[in-house]
Amino acid sequence: MSAEVAEGEEVVKPDSAVMREMSKKAAWSVSSCKPGNGVNLLRDDNLDTFWQSDGAQPHLVNIQFQKKVKLQLLGIYVDYKLDESYTPNKISIRVGNGFRDLKGSICTNIYVAACCLI
Repeated sequence: MSAEVAEGEEVVKPDSAVMREMSKKAAWSVSSCKPGNGVNLLRDDNLDTFWQSDGAQPHLVNIQFQKKVKLQLLGIYVDYKLDESYTPNKISIRVGNGFRDLKGSICTNIYVAACCLI
């Protein structure tokens, strides 16, 4: 069974599996940001730019899709050498139909200096 890919969609092929890059189909927002370091820099594919929060913890990145989406892979790049104390040491992922019913938490601790969490 082959997955159909719409025009303009990027196909990601980790470990021979065919997956579609879905981030462009979502609305992205952050809980806060310093001027010039907003959500656009979080998603610009440049490892030299970054989102920088500007408020009380927890710092949140919200990703909302219009329809239900089954995600098979989530990649997050962190780099302690570049970010120092701003690098998160714990990431929590929650899912639901809206902000009020977020359930199930996937939680991971970060121990390495530079990595891409998957």
